[in-house]
Amino acid sequence: MTLDPAGDFELVLTFSNGARGRFDGAAYLLTRQGPLLEPLRQADYFRRCFVEASSVCWPNGLEPSGARLFELSHPLSLAA
Repeated sequence: MTLDPAGDFELVLTFSNGARGRFDGAAYLLTRQGPLLEPLRQADYFRRCFVEASSVCWPNGLEPSGARLFELSHPLSLAA
């Protein structure tokens, strides 16, 4: 998986199967609560994400599954 920031709370993800999607972190955070999610509500912290072992991670240990991010992402065409 690779990621490219696409705004304060958006990521463009390329998955291992070649599919690309846009993950809307703001929409995700509006519907979820929890101590690991609280830091992500700050744009500077949200943008600190990185890929490790084919997963998107944040410094506080949050690591949503790639399958879940795939489900939550809006598909992008190959030309996008």
